[in-house]
Amino acid sequence: MKISIITATFNSASTLRDTIESVVRQTYDNYEYIIIDGKSTDGTINIIKKYEPQLQGKLKWISEKDKGIYDAMNKGISLATGDVIGILNSDDFYTTNDILQNIVTAFQQNDIDAVYGDIHFVSDSDLSKCVRYYSSGIFKRKLMRLGFMPAHPSFYIKNECINKIGLYDTSYKIAADFDFLLRAIYINNIKTLYLKKDFVTMRMGGASTSGISSHRLIMKEHLKAFRKYHICTNPFLLSLRYIYKIYELLVSKISHKERINTKSLP
Repeated sequence: MKISIITATFNSASTLRDTIESVVRQTYDNYEYIIIDGKSTDGTINIIKKYEPQLQGKLKWISEKDKGIYDAMNKGISLATGDVIGILNSDDFYTTNDILQNIVTAFQQNDIDAVYGDIHFVSDSDLSKCVRYYSSGIFKRKLMRLGFMPAHPSFYIKNECINKIGLYDTSYKIAADFDFLLRAIYINNIKTLYLKKDFVTMRMGGASTSGISSHRLIMKEHLKAFRKYHICTNPFLLSLRYIYKIYELLVSKISHKERINTKSLP
């Protein structure tokens, strides 16, 4: 089984090495790595070229102006030849070296269309410190009406399913991933499997973690997606998931303190 990993980049020189290194270190090697760059000017291209020999023919990349991250993802999908496709953002990296192997095993042992797991967020100043742990374990299809979704950076889907559900809708600024998963899981009811595993380490500060203004935009675009597919919901229902987010943050802080205390024991 071949996996296509897609990374969209734009002036990502400060973080891209970690992303690529985490791909290179994967124990499963039947993959292609597709990097879609938006005409970077900061040294991103030099980094990509540096790793090209190390990836031994597994790398495809282009650098040209695009219409944003979702347009870049769509370009990557159009180039993908793998049986399964997933997204790895340019400021994120795989948490462990066996992520692809776990994904492939899940597909081989189960009759499924997609697999997903957990992710965690870290501060850019300390990549070892978990700021928030996002578990997809709570997710159920019906909870999408409350704005819940599996962690998108952990979501790997069969290429043939994308042919059915379509690409990312580039009319969204920040929530095309939600729209995509809504189509896949809620509208088309594809067969999914949750793996209790931390797939991806994400730096804080991305488009969906940039403060109150981003959350307002997420609310607006989630409502747009529900109206688009004639799914009944409202802002109150969508706000309920923030109660769970607060719980996640508290649990993450407590877990981090416990790890520190454990390390300090004689």
